[in-house]
Amino acid sequence: MAAGRLRHRVQLQRQVYGQSPVTGAQTVSWEPLADVWAEVAPLSAREFVAAKAVDSEVTLRVTIRHREDVTDKCRVIHRGKILNIRGVLPDPVSGLEYLTLPCSEGVNDG
Repeated sequence: MAAGRLRHRVQLQRQVYGQSPVTGAQTVSWEPLADVWAEVAPLSAREFVAAKAVDSEVTLRVTIRHREDVTDKCRVIHRGKILNIRGVLPDPVSGLEYLTLPCSEGVNDG
């Protein structure tokens, strides 16, 4: 993979589970996993009606160097926007050079 393609700085975050000291209920928060260089490319945008409300979803492809700790439970922060990872696809040749992360923005933003 050519390094020039990875021109966007993004933050990978992972979910952290805890317990509220007041209520004892389980809480979910996000913590930084890593700041990495990536290629962020928009693929499509669509609007749809759900529960009588117009909503929108933007689909993007984020490409990063291979990492073992990235899962579809993580998320990407790019320019202050939350991108939900929908899958983790290794490169088709060795599976160890880069990861392609299909992401969505705008619906269920974490």
